[in-house]
Amino acid sequence: MQLSIVVPVLNEAAGIDAMLLRLATLRRDGAQLIVVDGGSEDGTAALAAPHADVVLSSPRGRALQMHAGALAASGDALLFLHADTVLPPRAGELIAQALRNRAWGRFDVALDADGPAYRMIAAMMNLRSRLTSIATGDQAIFMRRAFYEAAGGFPPQALMEDIAFCKRARRLARPACLRDRVVTSARRWEKNGVWRTVFLMWRLRLAYFLGADADTLAYRYGYRRKP
Repeated sequence: MQLSIVVPVLNEAAGIDAMLLRLATLRRDGAQLIVVDGGSEDGTAALAAPHADVVLSSPRGRALQMHAGALAASGDALLFLHADTVLPPRAGELIAQALRNRAWGRFDVALDADGPAYRMIAAMMNLRSRLTSIATGDQAIFMRRAFYEAAGGFPPQALMEDIAFCKRARRLARPACLRDRVVTSARRWEKNGVWRTVFLMWRLRLAYFLGADADTLAYRYGYRRKP
């Protein structure tokens, strides 16, 4: 099973070299690495080119970028990886093992910051995901390519695309919830404050559950101008 890794990026010049070099072992083992740039203004795409198999341009938005990467992928398994997320050791082997028995899955997550608040946030994310079969993009969602197509891919919305996809996916199959952890950046919690960010995400998720428009929620989150 060949793995295609899709990495959506936007203005990640400061860390893109190190991030992609961490994936070099997977590339040597046969994985395809696809970087999809959403209109970076800091040269991210040019920096990524020496370390990737494919570098694409796409309209801004993780959903649009990840879907563009999936369409360009040649592998029969897909891994959607955020640029600020680090895979655990043997990630390729873990994914291959999981996809022998399941159609899709995700990893547990840890945050790259010290302190009980960050450990509690990660623990709650993992528990919520395990109970609901809903994963966030921070958890490095992976799946068989055919399953991605059967589930309809990521919807073209500005926010909550991972939740929307997982809601459709879990109707088809339960995910493999791997306890091996990816480590993702705590920068949004550090920038805006831990509890302020937690409460904001709770409000946004509740609003989305109650039917709020994803583009409007993205404006509240700070992703784009108000529609």
